Amino acid sequence: MTEKAEDCHTITLDVDGAIATLTFSRPAKLNAFDELMVEQLAATCRRIERDTTIRVVIVTGRGKAFSAGGDIDAWGANTPVEFGRFWLREGHTAFDALARLRQPVIAVLNGHALGGGLELAALADMRIAESHVKIGLPETGLGIIPGWSGTQRAVRRFGSQIVRQMAVFGEILSAAEAHTFGIVDRVVPTGEGMTLARAIAERTALRAPLATELAKMLVNAAEGEERERVLESIAGIVAAGTEDLKEGTAAFREKRKPDFKGR
Repeated sequence: MTEKAEDCHTITLDVDGAIATLTFSRPAKLNAFDELMVEQLAATCRRIERDTTIRVVIVTGRGKAFSAGGDIDAWGANTPVEFGRFWLREGHTAFDALARLRQPVIAVLNGHALGGGLELAALADMRIAESHVKIGLPETGLGIIPGWSGTQRAVRRFGSQIVRQMAVFGEILSAAEAHTFGIVDRVVPTGEGMTLARAIAERTALRAPLATELAKMLVNAAEGEERERVLESIAGIVAAGTEDLKEGTAAFREKRKPDFKGR
């Protein structure tokens, strides 16, 4: 059964069984991010992370674009200090929250993904692009640089040379070209992205959720994403399932020395 979609101002979260669909919903601005949208992304990710019924997340945009990135009207009024201290830092916090969700994330690029829009797409574990979309990092043409990990996470996930072509030389790629370079995983005809994403999400939701979560965490760690948290989280899961933990907590409550068995 589908829950009533929750309108979070600029983000809509719809939960249908084990599958959540997060939609960027600012179509008049081509889903460009302002400060409110950054805050709402972070809050929505916290809700998804804590919902044990959600096993897969689909991310897409409403209207003609996946996302045009950061709203120039929003960040253009910042002083340099405000830009670095708040806009970039808080954007990183929100984007990291999406990249590090325990659930697999599928991005449906139903429209252009430029600048921060491509940085958003890079957060996903799988990217499905509709055939008409354009993909790139055009920021240097505006006198600014990719600021939400377009030169860092994107390099780790796509490779330095293709990111260099986009970020330094301003290359804008078609969906087919992006697929050739490994930026997107699938290309489908216009209008068919959500159908494929839903089918993949339904198959993925049938897989063992803890094993899937651990596999995602290990892949993230291998490419340098949240390595410290991954190691401590996995070790913590192991330690929390031991008889020694039960004995240790019981001994603490009973004010006695624990008798650990190493199991």
